[in-house]
Amino acid sequence: MEGLPARAALLAFAIHACWRADASRGREAPCHAFLFTSRAPAVPVPEPSREAILAFIEEERAAGREVGRREIARAFGLDQGGKIWLKRLLRELAEAGEIGGDGEVRPVHPRGALPPVLLCEIKRRDREGDLIAQPLEWDEAGQGAPPQILVERTREGRRRDKAAAAAPGIGDHVVLKLTRLRGVTGFGYSGRVLKVMGKARAAVLGIFRALPDGSGRLVPIDKKAQGREAIIPKGRTDEAQDGDLVSVSLRRESRFGPPEAQVRERLGSIKSERAVSLIAIHAHGIPHEFPPAALKEAAEAPLASLKGREDWRDLALVTIDPADAKDHDDAVHAAADEDPGNPGGFVVTVAIADVAAYVTPGSALDREALERGNSVYFPDRVVPMLPERISNDLCSLRENEDRPAMAVRIVLKADGSKKGHSFHRVLMRSAAKLSYDQAQAAIDGKPDAKTAPIRESVLMPLWAAYGVAARARDRRQPLELDLPERKLVLKADGSVDRVMVPERLAAHRLIEEFMILANVAAAETLEKAGSLLIYRCHDEPTLEKMRALGEVLASIGIKLPRDGALRPVLFNRILAMIRGSENETLINEVVLRTQAQAEYVAENYGHFGLNLHRYAHFTSPIRRYADLVVHRALIAALKLGDDGLPRTTTLAELREVATRISAAERRAMMAERETTDRLIAHFLSGQIGASFDGRIGGVTRSGLFVKLDGTGADGFVPASTLGGDYYRFDEAAHALTGERTGESWRLGDRVHVKLVEAAPVAGALRFEMLSAGRKVATARAGRRRGGGTSFGKRR
Repeated sequence: MEGLPARAALLAFAIHACWRADASRGREAPCHAFLFTSRAPAVPVPEPSREAILAFIEEERAAGREVGRREIARAFGLDQGGKIWLKRLLRELAEAGEIGGDGEVRPVHPRGALPPVLLCEIKRRDREGDLIAQPLEWDEAGQGAPPQILVERTREGRRRDKAAAAAPGIGDHVVLKLTRLRGVTGFGYSGRVLKVMGKARAAVLGIFRALPDGSGRLVPIDKKAQGREAIIPKGRTDEAQDGDLVSVSLRRESRFGPPEAQVRERLGSIKSERAVSLIAIHAHGIPHEFPPAALKEAAEAPLASLKGREDWRDLALVTIDPADAKDHDDAVHAAADEDPGNPGGFVVTVAIADVAAYVTPGSALDREALERGNSVYFPDRVVPMLPERISNDLCSLRENEDRPAMAVRIVLKADGSKKGHSFHRVLMRSAAKLSYDQAQAAIDGKPDAKTAPIRESVLMPLWAAYGVAARARDRRQPLELDLPERKLVLKADGSVDRVMVPERLAAHRLIEEFMILANVAAAETLEKAGSLLIYRCHDEPTLEKMRALGEVLASIGIKLPRDGALRPVLFNRILAMIRGSENETLINEVVLRTQAQAEYVAENYGHFGLNLHRYAHFTSPIRRYADLVVHRALIAALKLGDDGLPRTTTLAELREVATRISAAERRAMMAERETTDRLIAHFLSGQIGASFDGRIGGVTRSGLFVKLDGTGADGFVPASTLGGDYYRFDEAAHALTGERTGESWRLGDRVHVKLVEAAPVAGALRFEMLSAGRKVATARAGRRRGGGTSFGKRR
């Protein structure tokens, strides 16, 4: 590469290396695998891929260099035709939200990359004494090993604010400003500490079991720690009683016996009602007691008046919620548009409880809401984001009671497209409180005493407007993963009575579609006003996950298209192809795992699953802090009051808020899932030895996860118990296959299992496989093939 500029030579080397890596995996060389020469090419230069363009932009911006069409064209040696192609590609990338627009090429959020600001936990020090961090919330099963982040040392003399003044240490939760690293072995990012949030909980949680001599033992609640109990000597039990949930600190480790521990805190009896969710609350550090200052503010808050609001109390808005809902934060109304210029159109109104009227920036209520991030919903209780005085009273849109609201009026055309929208701060009065089942029954011709008087005037127009909105939704083609959601019905003592899957009704889809319309309108309004906001974004699947999906599809004879932009409709077509086949469950599971996790961000990169360029959460400020921020931004941008987003709010501050509430959301999801697992494990603990039908819901090197029919309970079948063979893990096929027998179990397979062990406190179940696996071609007995991992028994 003599004579080449250094940057061009480096880029050429990187592209050639990518080509060699692709070729080594048996794939065709990509179109951008070419080498630069110091002379003009004799043949037209192939256009580089989207991925190569994005990678180059990211590299240049990370190095602080300007990058635009001219720089990209020069770097890739594009001729005049290539420059025209490049201009079109950059416009597509801007429309998809992958880069900025307005003539400037600036990546917003590269696919597969970590966000620029992230909440992390400092895990260890390396040999040089530098701190190493990892993302606080990371799904290793779905995302692989967590990235290692090199924490930057604070430079002498650098001015730091009070929030970041404390030196971070191992176990700290910190907000980091990330920078992508290149050429640093073992690290993908470095991180500058913006704020030290506090120490991670060093305590171990478990159930105290009393021993006759006054000592005790700790039964851990963590699934991974099952079988590793700790001894609590006499005098260090803090008077804990048998069955208490306790927090302990480990005092002494031993190579030949269990460690010793000391009780730090007694958290309540596991024998009491609602104790199971208490485990998750403490295990994840979920704030569940409001400070006195927040409760005082809530108690003293007066009901908002008509002052500064439009009077909408005569509009027949109705709430439609689950039958057991305690708070009602959204109401809807629809009517045919009377504008002769919009024949067949509708005016849809969505009114949302005006939480911003009661929770002002910087108040005790606001600080606590940000700390919680969202409400957490357990089968036996709710840990609300706001005190009940706010969430269940002042901001609950109760039937026939005046309530303040933020409302959006959306005008739809006959084809479902939006003609326009407007936001209003109003005083409203709900005309009726309905359940989903109640509203659906009325539409189906079976109204009751409450719905009969409003069926024609209120409900039928709502359904007609939904029919119009659904046309636009069908054209938009969002991702169609309609997965069943189990619901636990509890007895009075908090134990499980039964598990059910609620029917998916048109009433559910109606409310969801109207909420999406309102959320889009909020994002569009704030963008038009040039306001800061928090977006709800969902990244498209990474190339690695798409490659894995392609391998699974190839195994059942379906070819994944390699050309064209990635859109949700691609997945919808795949799901339609396998609907009703034996592979339906397998492909649904794999497609689900291919998707990225949605998050809150201050800089937009679009919502892939909904197939929307801009999207924000506006419709649930009672239970989500992100929605409260959006309400305040609308109030400030549209001059609807003096309690909006402060003018001094910066992008950096909203980045930190988005990072914190995204972490809180993932914390809540894990706590809710673990609580459900514990309740179901307790429900099944009296059925040891019983057999069940189910499907394989996960395949790992160490065994199979089986999801039971009916209850949806998840349990584990260790690979070592499958039979007298060596079982190899085939990651691409999501299968464990016997080396000698060719017996194989794959994700989605129907199986019959026996329950052999249940650990209710940990929510863990262990099964024994009763079904025979499918037969696949394999090597002859005694021949060991490379590239796999062996498990099983030698007989």
